Amino acid sequence: MSPDTPEQTRRSGAITADGRPASRAATGGRVPAPRAGGSPRSRAPLAVAAAVAALGAGLTSYLPVAIVLGLAQLSEDAGSVVGALRAGLAGWLLGHGVPLRTDAGPLGLAPLALTALVIWRLTRAGVHVSRAMGARGGRSPRQALTAAGAVGLGYAPLGVLAAVLSDLGGPAASPVRAGVTFALVGAGAALAGAARITGVAALLAERAPALARDGVRTGLVAGLLLLAAGAGAAGLAVATGGGDAADMIGAYRTGVAGQAGIILVSLAYAPNATIWSASYLLGPGFAVGTDTAVRTSEVSVGVLPAVPLLAGLPRGPMDGLGAGLLAVPVLAGMTAGWLLARRLIRLAADERTPLAWGPLLGPAAVAGPVAGVLLGILAAASAGPLGGGRLAQMGPVAWQVAAVTTAVVAAGALLGAALTRTFTRAPAAR
Repeated sequence: MSPDTPEQTRRSGAITADGRPASRAATGGRVPAPRAGGSPRSRAPLAVAAAVAALGAGLTSYLPVAIVLGLAQLSEDAGSVVGALRAGLAGWLLGHGVPLRTDAGPLGLAPLALTALVIWRLTRAGVHVSRAMGARGGRSPRQALTAAGAVGLGYAPLGVLAAVLSDLGGPAASPVRAGVTFALVGAGAALAGAARITGVAALLAERAPALARDGVRTGLVAGLLLLAAGAGAAGLAVATGGGDAADMIGAYRTGVAGQAGIILVSLAYAPNATIWSASYLLGPGFAVGTDTAVRTSEVSVGVLPAVPLLAGLPRGPMDGLGAGLLAVPVLAGMTAGWLLARRLIRLAADERTPLAWGPLLGPAAVAGPVAGVLLGILAAASAGPLGGGRLAQMGPVAWQVAAVTTAVVAAGALLGAALTRTFTRAPAAR
């Protein structure tokens, strides 16, 4: 069978009269770009993508823990690679909120700096799995939930394995508890990343009423301002008691590497100190052991463990100029209300319409419960036992922090928004 001549090929539609392929002529000489999601053949299987993403998130959050705890164990006659790896597993489990059983009692005080690293890596895992599914920008809640669930299922076996290995001569943890906790943490954090990359978060924000959007934004701003104030107060307290902290570190009698490890372990608990300090400014305070209290009106503590972060505890009730710190939570709420009012006034000015009181005061009132939930969750995550007996209770009481934050932020945001609206000239109506 003889091949077609150029004329026959042209008449059959494969090549046009000017010599270009018919498919390119139909598109003006341009080859259509591939779809953003890629072809099904180019996508990785969901199980493989989730397993690789979960394993990567686990390794990148575990290795720093093993290195830091390995440094903390170094001394002239102690410390080993196996011991550092096992201690890293125990610390890694603790960072996920898995309690440990030790000879000194239960250990459940999670280092929140490690927890933040874990959540960030799992959020990125949710992003990677969503991209592998071809769900980027699809705005599909089902795909976002599928990606998050796959990461959670892939992350759970790592928790079980870590609990089994850490039990071999070190602090013990329940494999079942570890597996369930890792699955929940993995799925929850991955859902945040999947919702963002798929566009589901933007979709929910668009469909939510303005009252909810503005209230959540204002509440988060107020909560972050409270945490910033807590961080500043905690840093100032530790700096003031820097001599005591240095003496505590020197008492461990380790080398330079060991002291560096102890400092890094202390920094891992710096977010806990920030939340405790914010609770102190709010009023409920926190405990550093059973039957103890650290509040602005009362400081009742006994013998404390040699922990550098505890060197900055107040010596007594707040008085004098220090009492001015009590106004910080209210000022944080007022600042959030001021920012809310400024934004709504600017939007009203663009539309040449006056700003009504309802759309302003409604979100300011909603900001209180939003900030309360945020601070309450963080307070619960920052607390836990540091052993048995007297150290069985460490940190603030979550419901007290949530209740006080709700009331203070709501009052401050309403006051700040109302004052800004009152003393700002409204735009002229059309």
